Amino acid sequence: MRRSTCPPALTSLELEPLSILARHAWSESERLDLHADLEASVDAIAAFAGAAEAQHFRDFSAEAKRIYQTLEQPFLRAQRPNPVSLAMSNGLRGMAAMARINPFETMWKGLGRHFRDPRLQQLFGRYATYCGSSPFLAPATLMLVAHVEQAGVWTVKGGMHELALALDSLARSKGVTFRYGEAVTEIATQGGRVAAVSTARERFECAAVIVNADSNAVATGLLGASVKRAVAPIQPEQRSLSAITWAAVANTSGFPLTRHNVFFSRDYRNEFRMLTNDYPGEPTVYVCAQDRHGHAGGPERLLLLVNSPANGDFAPQAHEQVERAMRAKLMQCGLDVDFKPENTIITDPARFESLFPATGGALYGRASHGWTASFQRPAARTVVEGLYLAGGSVHPGPGVPMAMLSGRLAVQSLLASRASTQAFRRAATAGGISTA
Repeated sequence: MRRSTCPPALTSLELEPLSILARHAWSESERLDLHADLEASVDAIAAFAGAAEAQHFRDFSAEAKRIYQTLEQPFLRAQRPNPVSLAMSNGLRGMAAMARINPFETMWKGLGRHFRDPRLQQLFGRYATYCGSSPFLAPATLMLVAHVEQAGVWTVKGGMHELALALDSLARSKGVTFRYGEAVTEIATQGGRVAAVSTARERFECAAVIVNADSNAVATGLLGASVKRAVAPIQPEQRSLSAITWAAVANTSGFPLTRHNVFFSRDYRNEFRMLTNDYPGEPTVYVCAQDRHGHAGGPERLLLLVNSPANGDFAPQAHEQVERAMRAKLMQCGLDVDFKPENTIITDPARFESLFPATGGALYGRASHGWTASFQRPAARTVVEGLYLAGGSVHPGPGVPMAMLSGRLAVQSLLASRASTQAFRRAATAGGISTA
């Protein structure tokens, strides 16, 4: 446990844009970079798959932008969107706008309208995995992710951990006290509203709580029986994907890595068919090489990831089998990673389950399968007065940008609730992030 004493100096973040968004490979001879500059991507696709597919990419990019612009305010930044509110937000043109975001078409089918080359369908279908879903089941609406990524990918100097440190520093400067390593055992209610938060050591009286644990931890009673009703539980078959990751310091050779790299399986449909309850024989592998900017050779920090079923709470783990398949895929594309056991940390669905209880290792909450799935994520405000939700398992979805938006929505909802009740009663409240 670590407690704050006095606010430390504020931590500043150094951000740097990437010129190459990601490098993709299917074999040693099939490689394609996407660039921050749209025209550079057009040229790369033309060289890779022909001029017609380059024009199709332009059309796809325009559609992705249109979907994003249609959804940004009425869905991504809205407190509790539903199909009716989404349509009405666009006035008389609402229903036409709804049709243009392709909610009833699968992502794979939508990509098939744009691309003839199956490798390009596979590349842009990967965006469904950003929310732990299959491109064969997720709605074509998720093509908007392509526009968000095209708008810019930035790195944080020192790694993503620096972002957490900066948030910690900023919060402390505002008077927040953190209690790391102390598990919450119960959120208690009185008269139907939040009354207190308990840990194994202390009880904190409070009027409001923002929970950024996975919402299923609330739904399954891990935070107390009195708040279970706040969230509908997610069944195992509704879970998003999990992953097996290797965090390593290792030497690499062969393939010219950039910051973000994806090595695709040869049969994407079969890969996702297998991922419903098993591990594919040939996985798609993501490799983050965070030291590549200015890398002078020698060992480097790597994160390697393959998708996995979210079965960490009921199935035996098979990361040795998956590691062999992962290595074979990388070698097929010309990359050799010299893993050393003492310099490698493996995290599988069982470990993710232990880190995020009640998830089975699902990294993204509910899978975005079917056109209604995005509306089924819990909203910030719950039916338990004073209990609010934030994080990747709630609206608007997973990933750092979406999770940050969820935090903003939770705070906005809390403040709006206080403003609406202030005229009726006055109450003293304790400051902080998790209790208020």
